[in-house]
Amino acid sequence: MKRTPASSSKKRSKSKSWFSKLKNNGIARLLFRVIKLAFLLFVGLSLFGVLLYRFVNPPFTWLMIERGFQRKAAGKDWKIDKQWKDFDDISDNMKRAAVAAEDQTFLEHHGFDFQAIEKAIEKNAHSKKLIGGSTISQQVAKNVFLWDGRSLLRKGIEAYFTVLIETFWSKKRIMEVYLNEIEMGDGIYGIEAASQAYFHKSAFDLTKHEAAAIAVIFPSPLRWSATNPTRYLRHRQYLIMKNMRRLGPLDF
Repeated sequence: MKRTPASSSKKRSKSKSWFSKLKNNGIARLLFRVIKLAFLLFVGLSLFGVLLYRFVNPPFTWLMIERGFQRKAAGKDWKIDKQWKDFDDISDNMKRAAVAAEDQTFLEHHGFDFQAIEKAIEKNAHSKKLIGGSTISQQVAKNVFLWDGRSLLRKGIEAYFTVLIETFWSKKRIMEVYLNEIEMGDGIYGIEAASQAYFHKSAFDLTKHEAAAIAVIFPSPLRWSATNPTRYLRHRQYLIMKNMRRLGPLDF
């Protein structure tokens, strides 16, 4: 019995459908393998970077590079003023000022201050001005390993790196990297460069008043000045010094 053209066409259609499904499954498997490889590569490189910077001082951050290009685009010279200072060569006043200004539970939490995050969310819901609830550990994760910007993806990766540095670094190392990498002015990075630029002295010799003046500008170092503060900044400086007195011993 001869096959009708309709049955032959139907068979070819089924054959094509089967081939298309097989082809699509092959592409899906390949895509899955690529994603899996990319994930494993990301995890491996991130672990390597965090372990490396536990012992090696970060030479630069992505923000420094970005700011450098922004200066060039504005017709200014390339500038990255940065001088590394070991933890013990930084004034205790500066360490206390940083904790008092940015993260008063720094030595107690494991990377995240959930009460501060809740307060920030509540305030942001009723204010056009965004208020951050990031700990010093989160800021280090952002400053050292990530790009500048605001997005859920970047926040998620920031949380991942925060967990890593809290796991593999000591609080002492986190504070040391924080004070050496944070942006503190136009082309100024780290406490030693800031101390020299604003007070013409070493970071080891900063007084309580000077340390608080520098800590005040952490949230917006390109707009605010440690030596020419506004009324608002002077009030903030007063509050920071008050918190510095309230802090107990900082046992790093």
